[in-house]
Amino acid sequence: MENPLSTLLGSKLIKSTGEAVDPSSIAADGKVIGLYFSAHWCPPCRGFTPKLAEFYNKIKKSDRADKLEIVFVSSDQESASFEKYHGEMPWLALPYADRQRKDKLSKKFKIRGIPSFILVDSMTGKTITEDGRSCLQEDPEGKEFPWKPKPFAEVFGTTFINNKKEEVSLEAFKGKTLCIYFSAHWCPPCKALTPVLVQLYKKLKDEKKEFEMIFNSSDRSEESFDQYFSSMPWLAIPYGDPRIKQLSKLFQVRGIPSLIVIDENGEVITRDGRGAVAADPDGKEFPWYPKPVNNLTSHTAFVVNDESCLILFTEGEDADIISATEIVQPVAEEIINKCKSKGEDPPLQFFIGGDDEIVDSIREFCSLDDKVPLLTILDIPEQYIYIYEGEDITPETVHKFVQDYLAGQLTGTALRG
Repeated sequence: MENPLSTLLGSKLIKSTGEAVDPSSIAADGKVIGLYFSAHWCPPCRGFTPKLAEFYNKIKKSDRADKLEIVFVSSDQESASFEKYHGEMPWLALPYADRQRKDKLSKKFKIRGIPSFILVDSMTGKTITEDGRSCLQEDPEGKEFPWKPKPFAEVFGTTFINNKKEEVSLEAFKGKTLCIYFSAHWCPPCKALTPVLVQLYKKLKDEKKEFEMIFNSSDRSEESFDQYFSSMPWLAIPYGDPRIKQLSKLFQVRGIPSLIVIDENGEVITRDGRGAVAADPDGKEFPWYPKPVNNLTSHTAFVVNDESCLILFTEGEDADIISATEIVQPVAEEIINKCKSKGEDPPLQFFIGGDDEIVDSIREFCSLDDKVPLLTILDIPEQYIYIYEGEDITPETVHKFVQDYLAGQLTGTALRG
């Protein structure tokens, strides 16, 4: 069986001298691989690289020398810049010519900006942290390296407050679904969402739903926190508590408002509670467990920009949506369950396109005609669309279409945008 690191990085890495290294040779128990997404043209990268090199050299001179290797994944615009920049680094690199693998790595780890420093386990290929850059900046001596995220229960703690400043124990959350609301008084979208959440909270409580919500504040003063929290009927992490930043980091919250929904065992149900509330303000489907197949709407389409998506376009009538879902769902469930058993994210998201403005916009963006049903795989991160050319769309043909895509056997059309 191929080593997971070779699956991730291919058959060859290179030293700055050009010497080839087999990725499987750097895998070892307890060893961490840092994937450094960077480029010579990027000023923040050039500022971070010396700090990373200092850390790397410090580790290599310590008794943890065998616990870290770094691989440079270049976003340089031509090979000469790559070679010059790699020459300043004491670690390995993905060959510049392997642009396809670089794109796949960027897509897999959802790289939206550089520098990014991702840490993975060398034996399993599983992600340890996607925020190695911040971890290093906060812990330049590497005292907590490799910065494995703490368990949720440890970060969450045991004491909280209500809006009367009365202390509440962890017992208030026992056996309940938990919604963590990342928000702040100074944030206009937050102030718009909060009244909606208040109404939903009261409604769900009236329906005797076993859940609780907690406010994780990004307010800039205790006065603002107190004023904002007074409008909320739920609990909060006290202002200034270190758990506030720790929870934001644990759930990789990039912006507010954000609503994370967690089950009674501390497992994430959805990271997009905000979108779920927008699509289901009455909470009919609370706590919003992910569906294998979703209707493509303005509330779900945000995924399309970041991930490969299978979309089956239909006329949009209820019967069409139901029929299309029944065709796609067994394929989606098979792939999702297979990935879940491996602890991996699915390589595709699955949607049914009906009668919605966002569906029309996507068809226009992709220069698609009005044909329905139309089966496609849209890969905006790599700027390609794949169109099924057969006549019959069945679970079997969808399955083959997906497997051919995953095997790299389909010919795509470059997107115009």
